[in-house]
Amino acid sequence: MAEPSPHILVVDDHRDIRDSLSRYLAGHGFRVSAAPDAAAARRQIRDAALDLVILDIMMPGEDGLSLCRWLRETKAIPVILLTAVAEETDRVIGLEMGADDYVTKPFSPRELLARVRAVLRRAASLPTQRDVVDDQIVRFDRWVFHVARQELEDETGLSVALSTGEFRLLLAFVRHPNRVLSREQLLDLTQGREAEVFDRSVDNQVSRLRRKVERDSTRPQLIKTVWGGGYRFTAMVVGQ
Repeated sequence: MAEPSPHILVVDDHRDIRDSLSRYLAGHGFRVSAAPDAAAARRQIRDAALDLVILDIMMPGEDGLSLCRWLRETKAIPVILLTAVAEETDRVIGLEMGADDYVTKPFSPRELLARVRAVLRRAASLPTQRDVVDDQIVRFDRWVFHVARQELEDETGLSVALSTGEFRLLLAFVRHPNRVLSREQLLDLTQGREAEVFDRSVDNQVSRLRRKVERDSTRPQLIKTVWGGGYRFTAMVVGQ
């Protein structure tokens, strides 16, 4: 039996854009659902099996950036942002929140179609990030994380010891890749029977861990700060 065509959700408060884009994508072989606002989109994201969300930034009520942040915390679904804003700031914020691409209005349907196909190809080429709770060896970026030994090994085989707090923090991150974790959530995930050994300041622990895993800890690429949200571990995680 042939694989079903990719299922795309179009979220835009302008009905003409929503309807025309839905018809165009359906005419090119995609299954398409539509939502006029963030509340309707949340329901469909929770209930439907989606392969891609096309999301307008400027919507009344909850905007697209807020919905994108929520989506990244709950689902591993690619996102393309639609924006009428010429300013670079919104595009950068959207990409930092985890959006995969963006298109500025007014846009060419052919350009959007090309971007849709490119994002879906990239998503299909990524290995599935399965739960690494029970894995004893976890790989990310240039590192091999030996859970039982509580240490890291770089691509040259050099071992890097981790403190108990750093170990618990890294374990929390690799178990929840690409999700925004608040400081309170990180405290809950890292405090065990020996909670007193965990530094009260999550920020200090993150800084120490960054100095060990980042190529340049002043410009972190693996552990991203999400302003007002917490931290997000952006690396592809593979357990074995």
